[in-house]
This record gives sequence, C-alpha cells and structure tokens, in this order.
Amino acid sequence: MSLVFGPSSGRAAPRRRPSLTPMIDVVFLLLIFFMLAAQIGRDASLPVSAGGGAEGWSGPPRLVDIAPDRLALNGRPVALDELPGALGALVEARSDTVVLRPVEGADVQRLIDVAEALGAAGFDALAVVE
Repeated sequence: MSLVFGPSSGRAAPRRRPSLTPMIDVVFLLLIFFMLAAQIGRDASLPVSAGGGAEGWSGPPRLVDIAPDRLALNGRPVALDELPGALGALVEARSDTVVLRPVEGADVQRLIDVAEALGAAGFDALAVVE
C-alpha cells in the first residue's frame, strides 16, 4: 500500500513545523552587531576637586569666559585652538590654575569641549565658577 499526498489524493498533506535555526542565527547576528557598535561602560568624566584654590593663586589672571559661540581669555576673544598657546604665556607651569566661567547660556557640552582641549594641552588644574 502506498500513500500519495497531494491534490489528487483528497487528503491534506501534513504540515511541517518551520525551522527556527535561521531566526536564531539572525538574532545572534543582531546581538553581536549591537554589542560591537555600542560603547558600553565608556563614560567621560572631568576631575573635580572641592576646596579653595584662591590662597595658592600666583601670577596674572587666567579667566576663560565660555559663551556658546565664542571664547574670551581675560576679556579678549580667542579661538579654541589658540587658547592653550595664549594661556601658556600667562602661566609659569601647566599645573597653574585656569578659571573657566560659562556665560550667556553656554551649555555643559561647550564647557566640556574647552576643558578637554585644555586637558589635552597639559592644563590639569581647572576651576569652574559662575
């Protein structure tokens, strides 16, 4: 006796379950992609120290005004890439305190950009005031 499945037999063919293997492969590929694309656990930080630094102040003033569209060093406009050089003429050592003052609606990202530029140039003593 032979069984014939198909339209001529009158009986419905048994249904096969779909294979889950391709779907699992796609899920794992997406998981790997997002794990590689994400920057997990990579936080940027600015070192902040509490305490007064006014008693250790020496030398000329070093006040950087940070606005959304401009920077000023001691009241004179300066570009971000020129700021480390201009500050270099005002400090005895790169460890001297530089005061950063956000003004006129400057956002935190602008402050961080200036602080990172100064940190990359070797200025590690930054004070933020209102």
